[in-house]
This record gives sequence, C-alpha cells and structure tokens, in this order.
Amino acid sequence: MSGRATKGDKRPWTFYALAGLFGLFLLFLYGPMVVIYVLSFQGPDGGVTFPMVGTSVGWFRNILEPGQMANIPVSFSRSLELALLVSGITVVISVAAGLGFRRRFPGSGVLFYLAIASLVMPSLLVGFGIGLGFQFLGLQTNLFTSALGAQLTWTLPFGLLVMFAVVDRFNRSWEEAANDLGASAWQRLVHVTLPILLPGILGVAVGAFTLSYDEYARTTLTIGTKNTLPLEIYALISSSSSPTLFAIGTVTTAVSFLLIGATLLVIFRMQRRRNPIRSV
Repeated sequence: MSGRATKGDKRPWTFYALAGLFGLFLLFLYGPMVVIYVLSFQGPDGGVTFPMVGTSVGWFRNILEPGQMANIPVSFSRSLELALLVSGITVVISVAAGLGFRRRFPGSGVLFYLAIASLVMPSLLVGFGIGLGFQFLGLQTNLFTSALGAQLTWTLPFGLLVMFAVVDRFNRSWEEAANDLGASAWQRLVHVTLPILLPGILGVAVGAFTLSYDEYARTTLTIGTKNTLPLEIYALISSSSSPTLFAIGTVTTAVSFLLIGATLLVIFRMQRRRNPIRSV
C-alpha cells in the first residue's frame, strides 16, 4: 500500500483547526520581530510607529556614535565576554556531569533534581537571593562573580538536560572497542567519546551562550555598576523613543541567528563526514 494520500482522501477538520492554531502561534511569535526589523529602517524623520516615513540606515549608525545611545558598544562587549565564559563553564560541567551520571550512584537522583531546581524558581528571586548573599558576606557584586553565578543557575540546568539526553543515546560499544585496541582512558575520551558527542556539545555551548547573552532578570540585581546589553536596552526604553532601539534589536538578533546558523552548518558538515555514502 502506498503511503501517499489519494484524491478521495480528506483530512479531518481538526487538522485544519490545529494548522490554523499553529499559524497563529507563528504569527504571535515572529510578528513582533518582523515589526522591529522593518521599523529599524525607518526614515530620518520617522518615529517608532507606522506608517514608514521613508527608509534609512542612519539609526544603525547611531548605535556607534558617541553621545547618541549610552554605552551600547561597551555593554555589548561585556555581554559577549560574559556569555563566552558562561558557555565554556556550562559545557565543561555539563559534559563532566553527563559522563559521570552514566552510572547510578547513591544520591544521584537527589543531586540531579537539586541541579535543575533553579528552573522552577522565579528568576528575579534567584538574582535577589544571590545579591543578598553577596551583601551579607560583605562582597561586591561584579560581572564575573555574582552575575556569572546568577547566569549559571539559568544555563547549567538546560545544559545538563541536553547533555544527559545526548549521552543517553551514546553507544558504549565504541568505547569498548577502543579499550580492546589498547587505548588508554584519556585516548578513549579524546579520540572516541568527545568527537561522537561533539554535535551535542556544540548545542549546549550555543544554547548557554544565547541564554546568557539575552539574560536580564537574574542579572539585574547581581551585575553591580556595569550594565550588560539587555540591561542597557531596558534602561534606554524609558528614556528614548527613537528607532535606534529597533536597530539595536535587529543587530543583536542577527548576531544570535548568525551564531545558530553557523553552528548548524558545522554540525551538518560533521554529519556528512561521518556518513559519506548517505550524503551522496
């Protein structure tokens, strides 16, 4: 029997209802983003609403001009540095935990749920608690101390969940074959385990980077005196009403999409190298 639908086949009304609901979801998800992208090219005399008054890229130039928008390049560099550090730490801990949890040990279940418990806590309360803890200990909140810890409470649970799923599908017979060929534990890890897990590791790295790059709630009470990009944008919303804000949103979103696209391209090429016959 063929799996293709014939002319006489009719889809139930529920198919069209769910398809319409999914279409509304996509419109709700991407509609505001499209509006921001379009309005970021507003003309010099235009505002933050429609209709468009000409077109221009001058609002993008305002991002870099001194005195136009407060510390956007500086705050962007801070967000980038923090996101790279958070991503690296998340990858190291997630991979180590994923490999360590392959065998059950006493208290492993409790430890796992404690590690992901921060996901169910309101983000502002997590940041508030960390800020109070630093104040109680007499420590100064800072970008690479309290803010770093606050963001790790957000990225690590996601990294653990992803890495556990990736490791769960790992075929340990490959490691056994490496042992039979005389590989040491380090050689087995570097030349067998990590290369096979690499697509999942890249996914954890990109996910942690984007979560940190866009994080606001857990950072606002732990950052100290130096703003990251999301905090700087939020501060500008109440003091500025120019399309430059939309230009900032367009640029930052483009950076995220470029990073995700580059990662997917690398993973796709890795898969083609592993399966050269299927890719022909």
